[in-house]
Amino acid sequence: MDFGFLDTLSIIGALGFFIYGMKVMSEGIQKIAGSRLRKILSAMTSNRFKGVLTGFLVTSIIQSSSATTVMVVSFVNAGLLSLIEAIGVIMGANIGTTVTAWLISIIGFKVKISALSLPIIAIGFPMLFSPRSNLKSFGEVLIGFALLFMGLETLKTSVPDLRSNPQVLEFLASYTDLGILSILLFIVIGTILTIVVQSSSASMALTLVMTNNGWIPFEMSAAMILGENIGTTITANLASLVGNVFAKRAARAHLVFNIFGVVWMLLFFSFFIKAIDFYMVKTQGVSPLDPDQYTSIPVALSIFHTSFNIINTLILVWFANFIARIVNKMVKSKGDEEFRLEHLSGSFVATPEISILEARKEIAKFGKITSRLSEYIRLLLEKPSKRKHSKLMEKVKKYEELTDRLEVEVGRFLSKTHEGNVSEESSIKIRAFLGINHHLERIGDIFYQISKSINKKLESDNWFSETQTENLTEMFDLIDKAFDTMNKNLDSEYSNVSIKEATETEDAINEYRKKLRQNHLYMIETGEIDIQSGLIYNEILTWCERIGDHIYYVSKGIAGKDT
Repeated sequence: MDFGFLDTLSIIGALGFFIYGMKVMSEGIQKIAGSRLRKILSAMTSNRFKGVLTGFLVTSIIQSSSATTVMVVSFVNAGLLSLIEAIGVIMGANIGTTVTAWLISIIGFKVKISALSLPIIAIGFPMLFSPRSNLKSFGEVLIGFALLFMGLETLKTSVPDLRSNPQVLEFLASYTDLGILSILLFIVIGTILTIVVQSSSASMALTLVMTNNGWIPFEMSAAMILGENIGTTITANLASLVGNVFAKRAARAHLVFNIFGVVWMLLFFSFFIKAIDFYMVKTQGVSPLDPDQYTSIPVALSIFHTSFNIINTLILVWFANFIARIVNKMVKSKGDEEFRLEHLSGSFVATPEISILEARKEIAKFGKITSRLSEYIRLLLEKPSKRKHSKLMEKVKKYEELTDRLEVEVGRFLSKTHEGNVSEESSIKIRAFLGINHHLERIGDIFYQISKSINKKLESDNWFSETQTENLTEMFDLIDKAFDTMNKNLDSEYSNVSIKEATETEDAINEYRKKLRQNHLYMIETGEIDIQSGLIYNEILTWCERIGDHIYYVSKGIAGKDT
């Protein structure tokens, strides 16, 4: 057989061509509909059945079940979807991904769409230079669509023709008559193939091309499809290893769902194959089981793929709660989420829209962590016992270190997101997040400095007067009010945030600081206190005013104002 190393590289290159086209088209569609997809997923998943429909529609639109799964994981992380709702969307995504097989079977093999690829690129290319982000993204969709079918055409020509290379079929034939072992073998092959190419759509395309060229019979190609269903979930599970507990649970739910499906399908495999063969003979007049009619296999395979995923969903949608319980036991919470990144999904960075949503939720958590420091400073001001004082100092230090780590991790995530192809709107949001991120970290630093000053005051045996303690307590009441406003704004839709309340609280903090400063200077002048004993008191008031400033800057950043 005249098929060497360069021919193998040609197949790999053609597959890469196809995958790249799929990636460009999918990302372009997501950029056009990014915010709309988020609203659809948030509004249409109130129950598992709506979730199935939503998953099907979104995956059919963006032509990538992996992208849909990534979005689902992100929304679970962000608290927009529960695990039960996410399972419904994942089930629907499995059905939606079968649309790819139909596009390839009907258009890819029966219509010379590749002949139109260059004219389509000619139309899409000028759009890439448009200042309008939507038009630019639409150009990417057109180019991705053209590249996808050019890649498919290249893949078809790269795979050796059975008629000129009959040894290929002879090689594969030795593994196709082992009964259930053959089916299991080809399931494993399909799984490995999908893991290697990192795309169920690409492995499906390769399977369809091989069947269209007569490499493998219908039964074995159907077994490969089952393996590809498992393979696409393993890819997500490998990616979730660096994700959080929510990402892992959503990925495991996808794996459990597809494995259940493959198990029951194996029990009815022969019956299912015969039923599809019967349908093809009755409607098309061809049999996918006939070795001489192998060109009919792609359509039969698409029928198998679609019917399997629909039936699997109809069966298991009733067991969504059961699947959720299984994955909750598989992935148990470590109970220390407060001190770990909760919403950033590590490798689950898909589109800027999703990444921005994740960062927003992590920053909202960041805000709650910094406000917790105010509680510990209040307790320090109560002059607790040495043991309790020591524990509080350790907590303040631990939280301050946490704010430092959060600033670095969130900043790195945002910078990585900004390196991608982001729109001007997304770029503005990322810059605002980076500013908010910095202000929250500075609040943590200032609280730590306040704790050190209180500790110094305690060691001096010259504690605050009753009036000073009352003044500081009232100042922290205003700080906490500012925190409440800030955290409410961080949890809100940024476009709806007004800084009126934040401005009023900031003005109140500044006015109270001014009033206390004047009283403090008066007491020094009248000799009621000496400069040395009031130094730390005045220092803490100054830092409180700075905390108020940074809290206010956070709300200004949320509202889109310069800080």
